[in-house]
Amino acid sequence: MAVPSPCLSFFSSSVFSLQSSKPLSFLKTSLPLSLPKIPTITSQLATLPILNFDGERIGETFLNLKTAQPKTARAVVHRGIITDLQNKRRGTASTLTRGEVRGGGKKPYPQKKTGRARRGSQRTPLRPGGGVIFGPKPRDWSIKMNRKEKRLAMSTAILSAAVNSIVVKEFGDKFSEKPKTKEFVEAMRRWGIDPKEKSMFLMTEVEENVEKSSRNIGTLRMLTPRSLNLFDVLNSDKVVYTQAAVDYLNQAYGYDYDENEEEEDGDEEEGGDGEGSAEDENSDVAE
Repeated sequence: MAVPSPCLSFFSSSVFSLQSSKPLSFLKTSLPLSLPKIPTITSQLATLPILNFDGERIGETFLNLKTAQPKTARAVVHRGIITDLQNKRRGTASTLTRGEVRGGGKKPYPQKKTGRARRGSQRTPLRPGGGVIFGPKPRDWSIKMNRKEKRLAMSTAILSAAVNSIVVKEFGDKFSEKPKTKEFVEAMRRWGIDPKEKSMFLMTEVEENVEKSSRNIGTLRMLTPRSLNLFDVLNSDKVVYTQAAVDYLNQAYGYDYDENEEEEDGDEEEGGDGEGSAEDENSDVAE
């Protein structure tokens, strides 16, 4: 007669036995109690050449902006561009179901004795002119993104495009007489920009003749700080700044910029208005 083998289970080990008096020394770890905190935001410096209107290099400047860590930079920028594109959707697409289409109230032909498939309405989704199955309906596509995260996505994208970026000396006075698209295209070629490539110009102030000279170039986007957006930064092959635009970026997206200062300034202004109103009320009561 065969001797039955002992039945071993996972919990039959002495590790899980309550009567075991052996210390579990192998479970002790030598990890420190507090791990060093890894910063999620860093600062990177990019050097940009400065060109004059004739295309000659006359100096260089720097971009010192906040950037996300390499592990999270792609996700932050992706979230920012998806937010911008999705918030631009109007969400007005609409279709009619078989119950909303006009007509179709009468049964086309009898149910039986015709040799044809049964049909109860001419507005069935299987026929032209009928309703739409699972068609779009008006909806709100907007999504929310934190303000600091959105600013971080913008600064990260701008710094990633620094390889294909240049700084051009102010050239608004060159088109003071009249707008000429041909002269603007020639200037782009002197700056090393192919008019057939997608390019983005960021200027604090755009002169009227400069705007008229560049608006007929389909691959060019002329932006100001108010119209700066993530899609045009990522979609451009070449990026052109003026020195004033670089100073604005360093101030608005730099590592030393503190958003809490604006909030505190706003609170102080509101507090000052409140004190003035209280003094006016006291003077009215005294009178």
